Amino acid sequence: MDAAENPVLERVAAGDQLAVKECMDRFGGLVWTLARRALWSPQDAEDATQDIFLEVWRSAHRYDPKKGSETVFVATIARRRLIDRLRKQGRQPYTDSVDEPGLHLAGEVGHSQEVSTEAELAARALKTLKPAQQQVLELGLLRGMSHSEIAEQTGMPLGTVKTQMRRGLIKIREKMEVSKDSDSGGSDT
Repeated sequence: MDAAENPVLERVAAGDQLAVKECMDRFGGLVWTLARRALWSPQDAEDATQDIFLEVWRSAHRYDPKKGSETVFVATIARRRLIDRLRKQGRQPYTDSVDEPGLHLAGEVGHSQEVSTEAELAARALKTLKPAQQQVLELGLLRGMSHSEIAEQTGMPLGTVKTQMRRGLIKIREKMEVSKDSDSGGSDT
């Protein structure tokens, strides 16, 4: 089977050294942007980015394409590591206005056209969600808040926060898959 047909994380887990470089090229912009947003100094962001990629290498074997995209897998690891780092430092994640959730990511990634394209697809998909879903996803995924913290900040019941998060992620995943299929010609072969 051609290496391009296998997800990069599966190839990383199998020990493919070329896949390690490809993974860094593909997700480096995303990880750097998330780290830079969460942390105050560029040095902290660089250290965090290195830690995140080390965790990606260690966790690559857990990636399951049936459960989500590689981008979501890497972003989830990044989010968790950044939250851990902030908690150790005793700081809260940096937060901007929630007027336009997730829209800044697409324009800031820039290191990889593929990551940039996925970020744009995700930002467009996010804009189609209900405002409550947008807010919950922004606070949880981009700001690093727990479900309980989101419930406290928004005044929503905890169960509603969890439901809005789950439904929003499912809708974004569906919309991104449709967009990818239409961009690639939608071939089923």
